[in-house]
Amino acid sequence: MVNKTSLPVVCAVLEDATGRVLLAQRPAHKHLALKWEFPGGKIEPGETPEAALPRELREELGCDIAIVRPLPRFTHDYGDVVIEMFPFVCRLAPGSAPPHPHEHIALRWVSPAGLAGLDLAAADFPVVASYRRPVPPA
Repeated sequence: MVNKTSLPVVCAVLEDATGRVLLAQRPAHKHLALKWEFPGGKIEPGETPEAALPRELREELGCDIAIVRPLPRFTHDYGDVVIEMFPFVCRLAPGSAPPHPHEHIALRWVSPAGLAGLDLAAADFPVVASYRRPVPPA
């Protein structure tokens, strides 16, 4: 058995004012071609997840975000790579440009109920499940 190291990644469950969340469609030539995903990306060495997420969304979507709360982190084995996912619920920061697909082929705002009808990347299913759980009182 080969011991794989995990690749740390972040993703944003980016909410709008109506309660919809943003999904991005991966390009046809990349891993997980044409799958829908929560936007995000790799955490650079020495970078915290909280610093990586705004950087990744500026690069991928050209927008600025405010982190609302973290969701539980987890690992997912794609076979060729194991990722350690750090998901966060976010909103657009005041004055941010609207998201634009710089690295994806499409963006779509979807109601939480509409997530079930999309061809999501496998690692995003646990994100959906934790996002739908009620938030415990502070």
